[in-house]
Amino acid sequence: MNRSIVALSAVAALLPTLQAKAQPARVEQLDEIVVQGEAARRPTGGAPGIIANDGFVPKTTRTATKTETPVAETPQTINTVTQKQLEERRPQSLTEALGYTPGVRTGGYGFDPRFDSFTIRGVDITYTGVFRDGLRDFNSPSGLFRLEPYGVDSISILKGPASSLYGASASVGVIDVISKRPTETRFGEIEIQGGSFNRRQINFDIGGPANPAGTVLYRITGLLRDSNTSLPGVPDDRIFIAPAVTFKPSDSTRLTVLGEFMDSRTGGSTAYDNNYGTFTLRDGTVIFPTIGARRALLFNPTYNDFTQKQGRIGYEFEHKFSETVSIHQNLRVSTLSTDEKFSTTAYAGRVKEDLDAISADTYLKTLLRTGPVDHTVLTGLDIGRASYGSRIGYNLAAIADPVLPYPTKQRQTLIGAYIQDEMKAGPWRLLLSGRHDWLSSTYTVPGAAPSKQNEGAFTGRVGLSYVTGFGLTPYVSYGTSFNPNPGTVLNGGVAKPTKGEQAEAGLKYAVPGYNAFINASVFWLKQTDGIVYTVVDAVNRQTQLDFESRGFEIDATTSLDNGLSFQASYAYTDTEILKLSPDTVGNQINSVPRHAFALWAGYDVPHGPFSGLGIGAGIRYTGANFGDDYNRLVIRNSPTTFVDARLTYDFEKLSPKLKGFSAQVNAQNLLDKVDQVCTAGYCYFNQGRKVLASLRYRW
Repeated sequence: MNRSIVALSAVAALLPTLQAKAQPARVEQLDEIVVQGEAARRPTGGAPGIIANDGFVPKTTRTATKTETPVAETPQTINTVTQKQLEERRPQSLTEALGYTPGVRTGGYGFDPRFDSFTIRGVDITYTGVFRDGLRDFNSPSGLFRLEPYGVDSISILKGPASSLYGASASVGVIDVISKRPTETRFGEIEIQGGSFNRRQINFDIGGPANPAGTVLYRITGLLRDSNTSLPGVPDDRIFIAPAVTFKPSDSTRLTVLGEFMDSRTGGSTAYDNNYGTFTLRDGTVIFPTIGARRALLFNPTYNDFTQKQGRIGYEFEHKFSETVSIHQNLRVSTLSTDEKFSTTAYAGRVKEDLDAISADTYLKTLLRTGPVDHTVLTGLDIGRASYGSRIGYNLAAIADPVLPYPTKQRQTLIGAYIQDEMKAGPWRLLLSGRHDWLSSTYTVPGAAPSKQNEGAFTGRVGLSYVTGFGLTPYVSYGTSFNPNPGTVLNGGVAKPTKGEQAEAGLKYAVPGYNAFINASVFWLKQTDGIVYTVVDAVNRQTQLDFESRGFEIDATTSLDNGLSFQASYAYTDTEILKLSPDTVGNQINSVPRHAFALWAGYDVPHGPFSGLGIGAGIRYTGANFGDDYNRLVIRNSPTTFVDARLTYDFEKLSPKLKGFSAQVNAQNLLDKVDQVCTAGYCYFNQGRKVLASLRYRW
């Protein structure tokens, strides 16, 4: 999915000190004078009270604990895609934004702009692990909320179960996408973009105080795009707008309203023609599996359209009763409507889905002290409800709109009560949390009795870290997860909730005297009743999977005053199937590499004749992995390496009259390497070289 994002950065505003000479007989009131430098016109890194970053280096995030706990002290692995990283790399989708994060497998389905899809530590979290501003994004089997990165402030990836705090979420953790918010400094920008595949786009982002007192802040972000892609019949068109308003009637009360509407259009299929051959299972069953793909498209571009409209409106409310007690409530209403058309020369198919969801999280935050121990206690209630309808039809006679039957429907209601205590005693940090969730689900198929499911589950988390005076922080943690799934499994019943557990130990190092941070960890996780999507009788259904994953990860980031920024990561992930089918037990999970690493370095020339010039380059390596759960060598994925690059220039260095103007060129897959990639027994191809150029004016 092609997207653009502009990450904004600033330095502190320079305010003159006004000195007045006292007059014994007369006092004269002077008008306030404020001098705004370039820094005052740009939002600072991160969202106040939610996340704070310094260049590439994460400092605090609300994602791990719903409090402003420093990343270096949190007893879990947290990877952050900061504004600076987004600004330099210019990812066009959530999948691309995660490409340099250790343990995240992207590109398993080749180039497919319809959905963001990825695994973390071997766990597929496409449907269950993406959160927006601390609230879960509900999805349906063919309806996933798309992300427009231009509306994103930053992305936090919390590794390890977080159900004890967030309720329904993946066993490996959550990806929390932080939206752009109003700022206390006035700013604006407009940008035009062009590039590969006849891409044309215009972006705008403006905001600041809406009244002289600064008690009302606003921001409005939007874009309009018309673009093709490397595949015929697969456009990448989009209209996006995201307004936001913050009300601050007092220092004790804050309300931020966040909205979004997006209308997008792409292709209904990106499938390639696969070659098949016979394969005999251990029980003698003969199947016809994929043995590879040809560079021939399987779909018919004349009937290949996927339109999606989505919207959300919600708020974040905070009120402090005192210095020690405050109440917080986050709420969001979301809606999604999709219409997907796809075909070959022999048949046509169509899928229409409509999804409505509401999520609300209310908690009380209490600061207290017992002897030498400081406590930050959260007690909360979380409610989520989602309802979707899906209609699937096929026409085997001609390439025309199929007749759509009455929809299958599913309703899910989730209610969770939780408590969390962050304890601090000297260098020790202890995190304890527990939660109970109640799930109610009803699945209805026309002409059949509804399938109902009512379950409850308790989840917990414990973590311990020791903060030394020289930057090192060792930590250990353990947690469990619980997550319901949309749709039905092969037997026709409602899919069981997925459950998981993870143990982790690691070491964090905030390098003294430098803006640099390193996180290294080892982990073990187990997941039961995971969901694998398979095609049965031309209907996309689910089967259940149990497996283990263990491994090691390291991530290092730095941004220095000399203009150099650097990120390097490595991940070793070893997976083992425990339950799926007799022919797969003991095998590795398909499309999960054991070895992967990424490296990105950027340099902005601070002084001299080349001042204003910025360069950057990155390497992404994905090790060999299997293309199906049978681990057959015939569709084994070979190691792949991709190179990305960027070039920027600030025109103010040429002339002060050009202040605010800048240009940037980014290239993904610079060497135009196109490889086959196979996942779940089907093969695709990645996208070749893509170049994006932009001219921007900021004020």
